[in-house]
Amino acid sequence: MDRRELAAFLRSRRERITPADVGLPAGPRRRTPGLRREEVAQLAFISAEYYTRLEQARGPRPSREVLAGLARALRLSDAERDHLHHLAGAPPGPPPGPSREVRQSILDLLSRLPQAAAIVTSASCEVIAWNDLAAALMEDFSALPRRDRNLVRRVFLGPHPQGRRLYGVSDADAFARNATQRLRATAARYPEDPEVTGLVDELLAGSEEFTRLWASHDVSAEPTLCKTFQHPLVGPVTVNCDALDIADRDQQVVIYTAASGSRSEEALRLLSVIGTQRMDVGR
Repeated sequence: MDRRELAAFLRSRRERITPADVGLPAGPRRRTPGLRREEVAQLAFISAEYYTRLEQARGPRPSREVLAGLARALRLSDAERDHLHHLAGAPPGPPPGPSREVRQSILDLLSRLPQAAAIVTSASCEVIAWNDLAAALMEDFSALPRRDRNLVRRVFLGPHPQGRRLYGVSDADAFARNATQRLRATAARYPEDPEVTGLVDELLAGSEEFTRLWASHDVSAEPTLCKTFQHPLVGPVTVNCDALDIADRDQQVVIYTAASGSRSEEALRLLSVIGTQRMDVGR
């Protein structure tokens, strides 16, 4: 354990985080950059005295539970988390669960695709970022609680408004099969993550179709190159599908584009104008 380097690393990570980043008020008399030591301790669920001793290079070797709390409180990237573990003399184990943190460069990419609908999904198929056109084509994800943004849960457990399974996509059955295969591989990578194991248990209890697919033990999902959304306002929208892996975060960027000059391109252009507003209200 390198106490001096660990202390310097903790201090540098603490000073880069603003109170607003973690939902804390700045307060009128904040003299230190970033968070206070006691604020980090509170977020990491450890005592302020213990955290202070770590930053002063006087603390005992932290446990893996303490390191996990510090990584969460200091919003460390995967590389920073690994570095923290090495400094503490505890080689890192597998990530505790699928990463939900989307790089700013990926968020910028989504916003720079005005003619394409694009989402980012986690390893457990949760939609964790999207652009405006994706919200208009699929649904307003910002209005949903986290659990309802999971596409595996959505395809197997619903809801299915107006009988449209998973936004009325033409490949709903194939998506269900591929998503099950992806989730099985994810469960193997994150065997200790309670959200992943809880999702699998929920699906096994609530869907006979998922139970049958899960029992096949398949993990090789086939790519989907084209699909059609049945949109309630603009009708069928046929799009090309491209999935780009973000290997260091175990995430995917999924981009939907329509063929140039097609009716679907016109539909996407209309959706980009009307957004998520309900044009059928009052009709």
